[in-house]
Amino acid sequence: MKYWLLKSEPGTWSWDDQVKEGASMWDGVRNYQARNNLKKMKKHDLCFFYHSVLEKSVIGIVKVVKEFYIDPTDKTGRFVVVDVIAVKKLKNAVSLNQIKQNKNLQDIALIKQSRLSVMPLKKTEWDLIIKMSK
Repeated sequence: MKYWLLKSEPGTWSWDDQVKEGASMWDGVRNYQARNNLKKMKKHDLCFFYHSVLEKSVIGIVKVVKEFYIDPTDKTGRFVVVDVIAVKKLKNAVSLNQIKQNKNLQDIALIKQSRLSVMPLKKTEWDLIIKMSK
């Protein structure tokens, strides 16, 4: 199993939208590195659901339920989606500031490549963010 972080603008697609929808496609990715990360995702991989823009916090956990396929919203056919379903909301959201202040998280893409919307996490990074949410 691999671990990921998915960023979404809550005004476009929020945690509450994800919970209400159930299994849904993670669409709208138009960055090649993010697309390549979607292509690497496997069924049952876990992803943090991150609210960007004003909140800038890890909110919950979603699970990949369908591996990549062509994004039906992309007229070029170059980009892909995966389907995810909400697993659980974190007890406490973990803010970007908290992540930046943790010396063991300084190398994650959320800090190094702040505009990347789909990024891998190491198991140790995942576990640390989980711990921070309790």
